[in-house]
Amino acid sequence: MAYMDKMNNAIDFIEANITDDIDLNLVARKACCSVYHFLRTFSFLAEIPLSEYIRRRKLTLAAFDLFDGGKVVDVASKYGYSSPEAFARAFKGLHGITPMAARNTDTSLKAYPKLTFHLSLGGDGEIGYRIAQKNAYEVCGISIDVPIRHEKTNTVITRFWEDNIGNGVIGQFHRDIGLAYNICLNAALFNYRKSTFSYMICYEMPSGRAPNGYSVLSVPPFTWAVFSTPEHPSNETTEIIRNMRKRIFTEWFPTSGYTHASGPEFEMFHNDNNKFVIEIWVPIIKKPVYDLNL
Repeated sequence: MAYMDKMNNAIDFIEANITDDIDLNLVARKACCSVYHFLRTFSFLAEIPLSEYIRRRKLTLAAFDLFDGGKVVDVASKYGYSSPEAFARAFKGLHGITPMAARNTDTSLKAYPKLTFHLSLGGDGEIGYRIAQKNAYEVCGISIDVPIRHEKTNTVITRFWEDNIGNGVIGQFHRDIGLAYNICLNAALFNYRKSTFSYMICYEMPSGRAPNGYSVLSVPPFTWAVFSTPEHPSNETTEIIRNMRKRIFTEWFPTSGYTHASGPEFEMFHNDNNKFVIEIWVPIIKKPVYDLNL
């Protein structure tokens, strides 16, 4: 079965269970991948987190139920809202009107249709990569939780870097781990949930314990797929990384015979005379033979 067919099976499962508390393990099983891989791929394909997609679908279907005569309290309960008031707030936030007003004819509403994914290859040419092995190790650094919303994610991360450079935290981190300031720090992306993930400005932990006040991330031994960006000026880094990540999940994984190993990902920054190259490290495992996308 083709890669996107499996993703669409997962969407079908979500749709069939939209009024329930959806088990992500079952969703990922329909897509023949891990929960981690499914959440990552979904966010790149849909450009919204899974939680937001489910919320929009519930409120779309709720509008039809209300127009057909459903009581607000019953519709609220059906789609998992704790109270009619909570449902009304969410409904108005999406549709711009109250649930009661949705019963009227000639009322403007918003409908978010069920997603269907299609694989499209060949737009940007080849994707260069290498496979690497690395033993277990630890990184330490400064971390933050980031929303999985493409219009917000990059802004939050950029501000996180800028704020910590401006307030001297980055400089202090270099000193605390004994790293020359002209050596680039890296970034870890991990702990993906329905709508957020953790992001850490980090570096491989020095010998001994991490200095006080910094987060520590333990990285198991993994096989890694390593992708390098073209050399570019710093003002292009955000867009280049975003485009590379999207291609990894929507083009490379579907045809590689690998799946995500459900570990942290890393961005390794290299700077030569203000020209940057970023290596994106993604942990991978070989798919079982019966699950290969042949």
